[in-house]
Amino acid sequence: MAQPATGPAEGPCSAWPESSVHPVDEKLPASRLFPAALQHIAAMYAGVVTPPLIIGQAVGLDTAGMTQLIAASLLIAGLATLLQALGAGGFAGNRLPFVNAASSAGIAPMLAIAETSVPGHQLPQIYGAVLVAGVFCLALGPFFGRLLRFFPPLVTGVVITLIGVTLMPVPVAWAQGGDQNAADFGAMKYLALAAFTLAVILLIQRFGRGFVKQVALLMGMFIGTLAAIPFGLAHFSALKSAPLAALPTPFAFGAPEFQPAAMLSLCIVMLVLMTESSAGMLALGEICERPTDGRTITRGLRTDGIATLLGPVFGGFPTSAFAQNVGVVSLTKVRSRYVVAAAGGALLVLGAFPVLGAVVSLVPMPVLGGAGIVLFGSIAVSGIRTLSEAGLDDSSNIILVAVALGAGIVPLAAPASYAGFPSWAQTVLGSGISAGALVAVLLNLFFHHLGTHSRTAVALKSS
Repeated sequence: MAQPATGPAEGPCSAWPESSVHPVDEKLPASRLFPAALQHIAAMYAGVVTPPLIIGQAVGLDTAGMTQLIAASLLIAGLATLLQALGAGGFAGNRLPFVNAASSAGIAPMLAIAETSVPGHQLPQIYGAVLVAGVFCLALGPFFGRLLRFFPPLVTGVVITLIGVTLMPVPVAWAQGGDQNAADFGAMKYLALAAFTLAVILLIQRFGRGFVKQVALLMGMFIGTLAAIPFGLAHFSALKSAPLAALPTPFAFGAPEFQPAAMLSLCIVMLVLMTESSAGMLALGEICERPTDGRTITRGLRTDGIATLLGPVFGGFPTSAFAQNVGVVSLTKVRSRYVVAAAGGALLVLGAFPVLGAVVSLVPMPVLGGAGIVLFGSIAVSGIRTLSEAGLDDSSNIILVAVALGAGIVPLAAPASYAGFPSWAQTVLGSGISAGALVAVLLNLFFHHLGTHSRTAVALKSS
């Protein structure tokens, strides 16, 4: 796998003379700063609110609880993004236009934890596992550069693909109304609204231009919600009870509880998130013409760990890089880290006003279902794109991917497969992401690292 470049992590690279300001450190005027920051918020907003929406629904939170989860997710995303962009001395922050927020990669394992937990203890056990994952990231961060070779595109591609595939039942259930115990679950009115939302998103993506095209997902959700009002499928009464301004209450959902299998599953996910963050920093360094070295990666991963560690305190989830925002930098050519810092500040403001989170939580379930098919499908496509760069012309790599994907799909295709296993094994193997990641890592070691140097060369060729 490509190793971090050597050389100084900070300051202008050799292509920029000392007398000029590197584009990464450029402070743009407000007329350019705020529109550019808005593009970053638009690109990430749906992804930021997705984990609290899914987890909140799974554990049965009411509108007030959902509002609090969303506000916490926005708050943690703002803090993490500000810390990455501005830095904290030599301790944390990669000082790149790098956006951090709650990752969708942790959703499936957290759902598995919720399913195997006693009612009332679901969020505490999730947050205990998240807290341990944050400590794990902080401890491993300084050494992670040496471990990247064990997480080539073969492994990360499998995991990212499984994230999208294993999450697909969630938007399908949303499209049918969300409540599987309701008498009208799967009614045609719900399916029609979900199909309408999906169609709107596709039309905007096809005919939209520039900024409009970038926010197709949000616009589809907005138009879908408006369409739901005449049919009585959108309810806004809960807005009256949502506080206008308030900060998330520490440990509002209970003190963290520590369950070994839950902690193991999220530590595995954290390894994948650290790999994604490292790859994102390397890619962004190339885009910004500021090469990324080991110290920069360590500071960036330390920020991931800090944000993940703070998550359980306020109601947040595992935090990592947002790849879509790396794409925004590449597309717009605006490389100033202060643009991303402004976006982080805006996320802080959004998190401090729970009424804004309440607006998002009131989007009808079928509307979320139509949008979710696009969102989670695109995650799977990202994994497939990664696998396409992973040297699949080699038969060993094909077998590795086939077996790992199979292991990850078993819990989805046959949910009762591990019913006779101990509870800790059900938590790990019952999550397609955890099971697939474990198999991918072990098979990568078997095929490419256990005394077979030629195989190792093949595995690393695509990195």
